[in-house]
Amino acid sequence: MIIAVTGMVGLNKKAYLERVCALARSRGRQVALCNVGDMMYAEAPDIRPGRILDISLKRLHGLRRSVFKDIIATSRRAENLIVNTHATFRWRHGLFPAVDFDQMRQLGADMYVCLLDGVVALHGRLLAEHTAEHSLKDLIVWREEEMIGTEMLCKGIDESTPFYSLAVGTAEETAEAFYRLVFEPDRPKAYLSFPMTAVAHLSGVRAEIERFRGRMKQRFICFDPGDLEESDLPHLARRAQAEGRDYVEIAALGGHVRLAVDEVLQIERDINSQIYARDFLLIDQADMIVSFIPTLPDGRASISSGVERELQHAHEAAREVYVIWPARQTPSVFVTQTATRVFRSVDEAMEALAPHGARPERGGS
Repeated sequence: MIIAVTGMVGLNKKAYLERVCALARSRGRQVALCNVGDMMYAEAPDIRPGRILDISLKRLHGLRRSVFKDIIATSRRAENLIVNTHATFRWRHGLFPAVDFDQMRQLGADMYVCLLDGVVALHGRLLAEHTAEHSLKDLIVWREEEMIGTEMLCKGIDESTPFYSLAVGTAEETAEAFYRLVFEPDRPKAYLSFPMTAVAHLSGVRAEIERFRGRMKQRFICFDPGDLEESDLPHLARRAQAEGRDYVEIAALGGHVRLAVDEVLQIERDINSQIYARDFLLIDQADMIVSFIPTLPDGRASISSGVERELQHAHEAAREVYVIWPARQTPSVFVTQTATRVFRSVDEAMEALAPHGARPERGGS
């Protein structure tokens, strides 16, 4: 099994994938990890850490091809191999490709996964680890380019090769979901749908949503929009602006990352459009959507326009649509007509969906 993993600079993919490999080993599977960047630095010891993208494109291209020859050779003898690379680079040279089609064809990856992270974490890591200047606009554009570039690379080489986008996660990593994607292909894939912005100030409702997310992730491969949450950034920036500040500090990476208010407001439209497109993409790569509609303190169901649109999209994409509706009020026809089934509680849904969820793997074969 060969898995090509992409994601923009600033993701810290290496540490994430090392945890995936450790998880696989704990379950009896041997997985080799080839980090293209590390291998290039090892082949060119004169290049200082964090500066490899500053060398000439000609030398960068030559180094990359040399390293990929070694990776292709490794792939012939490894039982399972993860290749940690990039699809694109956006740096001082502008936008340019990070792989060569002929070598990727030789590699013959069985799956492509593009890892994603929030712009706050990306910004914080790049400030700490790299010297090149960047704006939040650069980062959010590059993230989208990397995702589209990876999909084009995957489908351009072999239309039948599966491609997934997966957020690395904020409060909790998604290494388990990654492992299941690769080694438990029969386990159902579920997109988790729930209100976010509208209930951000309701701690009790948020706690219910967190319990729902946790229980679903015990059983399914979950694509969770909450693993990449940045829709509140413009609101926080406007509040800081109203208080007379030109910056906003966001909790991330075990501390706080400072963002310029004007840069955050500049990418507001990009944030919204990417959420819209990305959530639909995640639905399309799932087998089902499971939507939790929590009850507000006044007893009403908290269903947002975004959740309704997700349900409609999943229905039109011929996905199974499951809705958890604990409120007393009757669901609208726009819910009942798109839903495969409506449940009254998370417990009822878990029991009914039990046949769909594979048992957790205890060891490799």
